[in-house]
Amino acid sequence: MFGYRSSSPRISLTSEKMHIRTVAERDSWLLTDYYQENRDYLRPWEPLRDESYFQHHGWDARLQLMGIQQKQGEAFYFLLMDPNQQQLWGVANFTQVIRGCFHACYLGYSLAAAQQGKGLMFEGLSVMIPYLQKQQHIHRIMANYMPRNQRSGALLQRLGFEKEGYARDYLKINGQWEDHVLTALITPTAR
Repeated sequence: MFGYRSSSPRISLTSEKMHIRTVAERDSWLLTDYYQENRDYLRPWEPLRDESYFQHHGWDARLQLMGIQQKQGEAFYFLLMDPNQQQLWGVANFTQVIRGCFHACYLGYSLAAAQQGKGLMFEGLSVMIPYLQKQQHIHRIMANYMPRNQRSGALLQRLGFEKEGYARDYLKINGQWEDHVLTALITPTAR
């Protein structure tokens, strides 16, 4: 049902309803369109974005940096797409990858307004997370959400993330400091 196909540094995964792959430099128009179309929908959940975030040239520069980070194993930026890879449905980013004795990262994600309520992010993360755990040896994946974002909280709980704390004024979202619930998913290990 699910499969992994990887060639460094590109990662390509499949699920029942979608194709999932890491970003490439050619994706600037795809990401520009995604963020332009979902600008108002995503605004309450994201940091303030400068205008370059909604323009092709801004994504050209951003994708170069993202490519370097992926090549070095410091981050993995995934696109959730229709099976024919014509439409971008959402993004999921595993960033700030720390190796050594920690083997951890942070998870962030968004889904297009038109794709909400279809179980796509759950399906996509159900493929990406095992890849990060098994192939990249990530032991701890941390994901934080604003208390009012009940959908995100329910998604993380369904995926097995456990609440570890509460941080006041944790991130500046849409121009305001927001509290966040801190969660993590730990890769099971034999003790």
